[in-house]
Amino acid sequence: MSEVSTVSDGVAADIVGPTLADFEAARNTVAAVVEPTTMESSHYLSDVLGAQLWLKCENLQRTGSYKIRGAYNRLVHLSDEEKARGVVAASAGNHAQGVAFAARELGIRSTIFMPIGVALPKLSATREYGADVVLSGHVVDETLRAAATFAEETGAVFIHPFDHADVVAGQGTLGLEILEDRPDVDTIIVPIGGGGLISGVASAVKQKAAELGRSVRIIGVQAANAAAYPGSLVNGPPTEITIVPTIADGIAVSKPGELNFDIIAEMVDEVITVEDDDIARALLVLLERAKLVVEPAGAVSVAAILAGKIHATGTTVAILSGGNIDPLVMERIISYGLAASERYLKLRIPLLDRPGQLARTAQIVADSNANVVEVLHTRHGTGLQISEVELELHIETRGPEHAEIVLHNLREAGFLPRVDF
Repeated sequence: MSEVSTVSDGVAADIVGPTLADFEAARNTVAAVVEPTTMESSHYLSDVLGAQLWLKCENLQRTGSYKIRGAYNRLVHLSDEEKARGVVAASAGNHAQGVAFAARELGIRSTIFMPIGVALPKLSATREYGADVVLSGHVVDETLRAAATFAEETGAVFIHPFDHADVVAGQGTLGLEILEDRPDVDTIIVPIGGGGLISGVASAVKQKAAELGRSVRIIGVQAANAAAYPGSLVNGPPTEITIVPTIADGIAVSKPGELNFDIIAEMVDEVITVEDDDIARALLVLLERAKLVVEPAGAVSVAAILAGKIHATGTTVAILSGGNIDPLVMERIISYGLAASERYLKLRIPLLDRPGQLARTAQIVADSNANVVEVLHTRHGTGLQISEVELELHIETRGPEHAEIVLHNLREAGFLPRVDF
């Protein structure tokens, strides 16, 4: 999908949503539960970007994501009567944990609706924070509708995951932290789902930077399979899209929030998209190079850098928005990322059905300093002659250049390998 520019050269006189005073008040409020997260430099990603890069590690935040900021700020501002009615929320994980934790800290009863099939670690953590969990719906939009119905029937206060001024103010405290830690920051890269995080960060940073007499560029990143903002920003009002499955399920939101959209249209300089392959590579790079565990939705900022879609010259901060990932999902994504990086090849090689052919191909791979991890030998492949068999090799390589050497050496020996994606 194409990039969408929504350039804002300055901060408008009439601010949409929370003011700088609101963000600073929220900073004091959330300090009761939020831990200021570390900023880690990355030499590898700085070299890729061509500028100094810092990673803002909200994957290390309490509850595993930034969501606790907005949830706590929202619940603090409920009236005593609203608190007595209890709260309800819907989420695939991070918002659920943020609301459940905040409700526990404030002594408020919470009911959290989560999709059927939600990752077990997220489900367990939400329950451990004291929430009553209801499994409903197979996608988050269905779960949201179930939670809204529950709110109507019981009187519980619905806590929207992004489209509320108190939530936006809470998320924006992250932007103020970045400015304090890196006052020289020129560009901030932010994941986007419904828009709660980037609307808060963009508004807080732009207002504070204007007060300091400088400007900061804000770039948003969406998963290409769930990118509601690019089309909405072009067409005008928030537009609902049909979501295609993506590994970045934490930002798979079909329609922008109304308040979030207005802030983003005014404050965000650019919105770009990344493919699932890019996201899988980013998770792998963060594990190997930065020693950080990040969920797919939280890694899209780094994915955009690796995909060559970020053009920055000054100090840049990439927000890692969350680290709540099911180990089983991580295992699959690592394998996916290895394949996307051409460090794991699946080859199909037709061979004459005679002794020694398997040993010969294995020797060529070994001589090329690659490693065979799995072998399948069959006489039943599509398109095989009666005198042929097909060899399926799963091979570990060191990357694209090394993979090409392996393929070249096999071809030089007279074999016809094809890469099976």
